[in-house]
Amino acid sequence: MEYNFREIEKKWQKRWVEEKTYQVTEDDSKQKFYVLNMFPYPSGAGLHVGHPLGYIASDIYARYKRLQGFNVLNPMGYDAYGLPAEQYAIQTGQHPAITTVNNINRYREQLDKIGFSFDWSREIRTCDPEYYHWTQWAFQKMFNSYYCNDEQKARPIEELEKAFASQGTAGLNAACSEELSFTAEEWNAKSEKEQQEILMNYRIAYLGETMVNWCAELGTVLANDEVVDGVSERGGYPVIQKKMRQWCLRVSAYAQRLLDGLDTIDWTDSLKETQKNWIGRSEGAEIQFKVKDSDLEFTIFTNRADTMFGDTFMVLAPESELVAQVTTPEQKAEVDAYLDRTKKRTERERIADRSVTGVFSGAYAINPFTGEAVPIWISDYVLAGYGTGAIMAVPAHDSRDYAFAKHFGLEIRPLVEGCDVSEESFDAKEGIVCNSPRPDVTPYCDLSLNGLTIKEAIATTKKYVKDHNLGRVKVNYRLRDAIFSRQRYWGEPFPVYYKDGMPYMIDESCLPLELPEVAKFLPTETGEPPLGHATKWAWDTVNKCITENEKIDNVTIFPLELNTMPGFAGSSAYYLRYMDPRNHKALVDPKTDQYWKNVDLYVGGTEHATGHLIYSRFWNKFLHDINISAVEEPFLKLVNQGMIQGRSNFVYRIKDTNTFVSLNLKDQYDVTPIHVDVNIVSNDILDLDAFKAWRPEYATAEFILEDGKYICGWAVEKMSKSMFNVVNPDMIVDKYGADTLRMYEMFLGPVEQSKPWDTNGIDGVHRFIRKFWSLFYSRTDEYLVKDEPATKEELKSLHKLIKKVTGDIEQFSYNTSISAFMICINELFNLKCSKKEILEQLVVVLAPFAPHVCEELWDVLGHKTSVCDAEWPTYNEEYLKEDTINYTISFNGKARFNMEFAADETSDAIQAAVLADERSQKWIEGKTPKKIIVVPKKIVNVVL
Repeated sequence: MEYNFREIEKKWQKRWVEEKTYQVTEDDSKQKFYVLNMFPYPSGAGLHVGHPLGYIASDIYARYKRLQGFNVLNPMGYDAYGLPAEQYAIQTGQHPAITTVNNINRYREQLDKIGFSFDWSREIRTCDPEYYHWTQWAFQKMFNSYYCNDEQKARPIEELEKAFASQGTAGLNAACSEELSFTAEEWNAKSEKEQQEILMNYRIAYLGETMVNWCAELGTVLANDEVVDGVSERGGYPVIQKKMRQWCLRVSAYAQRLLDGLDTIDWTDSLKETQKNWIGRSEGAEIQFKVKDSDLEFTIFTNRADTMFGDTFMVLAPESELVAQVTTPEQKAEVDAYLDRTKKRTERERIADRSVTGVFSGAYAINPFTGEAVPIWISDYVLAGYGTGAIMAVPAHDSRDYAFAKHFGLEIRPLVEGCDVSEESFDAKEGIVCNSPRPDVTPYCDLSLNGLTIKEAIATTKKYVKDHNLGRVKVNYRLRDAIFSRQRYWGEPFPVYYKDGMPYMIDESCLPLELPEVAKFLPTETGEPPLGHATKWAWDTVNKCITENEKIDNVTIFPLELNTMPGFAGSSAYYLRYMDPRNHKALVDPKTDQYWKNVDLYVGGTEHATGHLIYSRFWNKFLHDINISAVEEPFLKLVNQGMIQGRSNFVYRIKDTNTFVSLNLKDQYDVTPIHVDVNIVSNDILDLDAFKAWRPEYATAEFILEDGKYICGWAVEKMSKSMFNVVNPDMIVDKYGADTLRMYEMFLGPVEQSKPWDTNGIDGVHRFIRKFWSLFYSRTDEYLVKDEPATKEELKSLHKLIKKVTGDIEQFSYNTSISAFMICINELFNLKCSKKEILEQLVVVLAPFAPHVCEELWDVLGHKTSVCDAEWPTYNEEYLKEDTINYTISFNGKARFNMEFAADETSDAIQAAVLADERSQKWIEGKTPKKIIVVPKKIVNVVL
């Protein structure tokens, strides 16, 4: 029986659906294992061979865990909201919902062909109202909560209202946008609007003034990772920094818990370090500085207050409100010009860029430790969101301050004995303090750090600042609150209406608030987001329903929010919804959540390290606080798959002709390299007829060949349509089969590493599967399997494989597993193995990698259930023991021949046998050996 992969794969994909092979329910008799992939955004281009890499890796693991007896949840869905569908709608007028459904159908068709064990009964789409009902619900819960620093958790906002009514802010320790102070009497005397404005200062979901990346052409705010070199990633439109009133999530309140949680999860050290740096914890002090000849004061945060004596200038972030307050009339034009330039740079670009720019404000601040007037500068290396948006610069001991001082000719004052700052700043972590204060000046305050160690100076300064009310000791975090508004149409609507300019939540019972129809997907003529085009987008508080805008009376009918939620909203708790996707009464049933708890294995790209993986951890911690999520951390183990890069091919056109010269002849001509579609190239040899048919301008192409062939050049590049190096998995599946594609993608290299796609090697994997098949069927279609006892050699080969693959799967070393499969199949083929005892277990071990062919052979072996329900075999060490050892026989350290000995042979017997062997006489040459060294199980060295 021939290996007909097309028929086999269609047969089993159909049967899996009919028999609901991959549907899973909670089962208290089994231990759970939850596998999850970062779900895809369904783009119009469909999948290329790089996309399934992580899905295949996780699918192998999911199948393996099921074979080990675990109850495995392996769901899939779609991150269906996104800017590409909206941009397509703007260009064509086609509703984003239609585009999205079409793209999803294409993705599903492709995914099904590859044979994944996804439980499609749990499919979710973030654009489905039934799904975003719970995104809106979570937002409302955040709006109605504040973060209690004493309890380190979210609490109901009603508690805060009661506390304000009875004691004002006395004793309050809550996360907030700014510190407020008022009495109960003052609170009770305020209007409803004034009270709502105060509560907004504490809500976890709040409206706040914040700097954003504004793209006028797209009419929306963009996330940092959507901006590249000052332009939008999509469309390449200019982006500027702009202050806007936006919905925000108080992620910063959870900063310490986000840090602490990293110690409880199995993520790579590099990814943990990325998150730690993004959260950016630092301990220090907030210190007040007065502006010279002014009543103005401002606060700076420093984690090294002991270096105050080396502060020779101040720097403000360009966005700081202080800039306008301190800039002198003489400097205003220069400052304004600088601010205009910095608007075009995102914070991420400013952090990465080490070039020095800045402008003098014209004002000076008084250093509270030295009494000196130090100049106040403005520079984009200071960020408004970190600390207070103002810093004291100590150029002798900070590299960016040093570069700034050198560039603008400012004083550099060293504070550590013997340090050399002539060429670069000195990292002041150890040493003895000096110039604090300088010996040649009259001390301005009664603090002296001279002669102390750095460690002693830090502790002494913290105490001095606190005791003299110069500021307060504080822990600071770089982590910013998340901007949660987008001026787009295709996103989750906010369940919010506005009364007297303040936001109120629609009734929870009225969720979901569904996205309305609009005439245009662009912003309105007055600059409102696209929802401003909706004519029925007002909230009737009496009838609790959406009604026409013309009925707005601001008494019982109010305008609804025009912004929509950002892309990360729908992906922040999707792992919980997969547990219970058809529950209409709750995000997840408590009993169901208690069973699945969290994701045991999460697979996705490293590009989400500071976006999705921060936001979803925050979201889950909040849901844990309000007793929805059973555990704090959503993803126990995380594996980042690498990227499959494109392997581009080139043809070489002789300039000013339509003649193309083969690779090894191109140096004889003046040529232009041109990308060619890799799908008309095989093993770097161009299909000439296909090339002529590829594009009209090549129909009359002529060729200069070598040995009758046109050989293309190649290079490893990002897989992209513009380079014609996109390989469609459908083509691979059609030509070689899904099992070959699955195994080949894993064979390319370690899962975590990026590697180039090279179709040249896929034939070898396909031949391997055919060879595996040939253990069951002869070329004449004879069924070869026999129910006979296995030989010692066959058992050894099998159990060596089981041990290797079991260890490799646990380490995600799939590439070495596939090498082991090839070795084992070759060994069994050479042994002419046809024993059911061996082949049955071999099918089970290979099943996670090549499920279709293994299902077929498992069925052929007489089983009535899926191979998925088999039991993963355990290896037996007894079969792996060597009966004989091959020793290398050396004379004076040079290997001459090999001999076989029993594994338990004594050293004396080995020595005697070596000397008695006639081959030894040739090398001994009649001499008497001085000694014979036997290295057990390795070598024998005769020393002459």
